[in-house]
Amino acid sequence: MLENRALEIVIVALVVLVLFGAKRLPDSARALGRSLRILKAETRALHDEPPADPTEPAAPDTSAAADPATPLRSAVPEGPVAQHADTPREKPAHTT
Repeated sequence: MLENRALEIVIVALVVLVLFGAKRLPDSARALGRSLRILKAETRALHDEPPADPTEPAAPDTSAAADPATPLRSAVPEGPVAQHADTPREKPAHTT
């Protein structure tokens, strides 16, 4: 059973070597290591964060949409809007 596993590892290593090449393999491994370190640090930070207390009230919404006294501005402009005139382009004279 162990010999089959070793053969699979060798085959995968050869495929990776052929795909990436000997020159790019160290850089790829280094980048993968950095990515794994960052991922590990972020997951550790998530676990270390204290959970939010559900009994605490949420912070009040201070946006303009939450205040009924503030009128909302329309997305449509009130005044006239300049239009782009589609004028047909002149065809260049064909010279032979």
